[in-house]
Amino acid sequence: MKIKGVNFGNWLVLEKWMNRALFDGTKAEDEYWLARDLTPEAYAERMRIHRSEYITERDFTRVRALGMNVVRIPVPYFIFGDREPFIGCVQELDKAFLWAEKYGLQILIDLHTAPYSQNGFDNGGICGVCTWAQRPDEVRFELSVLERLAARYGKRKGLFGIEAINEPAMGDFYEKSGIAQRYQARDPEMAKGSRSIPQEFLKGFYADAYDTLRRQMAADKFVVFHDGFDLPAWKGYVKESGMSGVILDTHRYLMVEAAMGYEESMEGCIKFLAQAGEEIRSMQEEVPVICGEWCLFNAMVMDPKKPCSEEEKKEIYRRLYREQKETWALGSGDIYWSWKLLIDSASDPAMDGWQSWDLGRCSDFGWTGEV
Repeated sequence: MKIKGVNFGNWLVLEKWMNRALFDGTKAEDEYWLARDLTPEAYAERMRIHRSEYITERDFTRVRALGMNVVRIPVPYFIFGDREPFIGCVQELDKAFLWAEKYGLQILIDLHTAPYSQNGFDNGGICGVCTWAQRPDEVRFELSVLERLAARYGKRKGLFGIEAINEPAMGDFYEKSGIAQRYQARDPEMAKGSRSIPQEFLKGFYADAYDTLRRQMAADKFVVFHDGFDLPAWKGYVKESGMSGVILDTHRYLMVEAAMGYEESMEGCIKFLAQAGEEIRSMQEEVPVICGEWCLFNAMVMDPKKPCSEEEKKEIYRRLYREQKETWALGSGDIYWSWKLLIDSASDPAMDGWQSWDLGRCSDFGWTGEV
């Protein structure tokens, strides 16, 4: 099966930039501090309303109508409600399975966060902190979450697979990408010792996660490993380990191209995609690879020195959509980030261009062509 999917980002794992109103009246930049800045009552009410309205049955019907077959749902480590002051959200995931099965979709459960974070991103749950891998008790806790997820959903018709952990900052990624500077830690004490996760640690964690998940899941369900931002580094790992039913997940964003030395132009994008495509094609020879996060967001349509007309913008987006889809097709498919975000680009010109993160809008605007 070729995967054609979309992420339900910012539903069960919050990202402030995708819905800033949820953070009103607080200094929080991430979910860790939001739960602490609000009173327990206010926090509970905000989460109840957000979770009930952000993704509903209607979203599943529309995703299916667009011809997609998989939804990747990021979930937090506190999904089962056992990490105060956070509120669990397993009931929402239960509903998602009912809707997915009703409309012929499958769910990739993505364990998106870890206690004390695996990357230091805001989407890792707490900005500027990356010490999870140094805490054996928390590593075991993360495995216990995977075990409970697999026990609950491992034999469901609607399960595609479970992703062991999202975007671990492997190797020298944490230092080289300047995460500590981009995502300032609110409590410097908590950030002490933050650093990248060694690949040897991640190999061990993935082996433990594989064994944990396989004990509970049906044989036709997949175990998914993120590449830690270095796909070629995993050459030989799955094959030599004797694992079966494993997929590697790589995340590729056009906005990263400038940081990698590519020109912010169509030619630069094409070169960027050629490099990504070669890595995917090479790895696909031994293990299925998906591009589990990508989007149309790019600098070309946001350059104030070269403003685009609506037709020019549409032309750029449609070509970038086609070029990316052809690249991801060298592997086993792709999953767009994300299905929706709550921004108002009409009244806030500064947000113009950010609609391209929202696949629903991209489709409505005719930017995607054939999904």
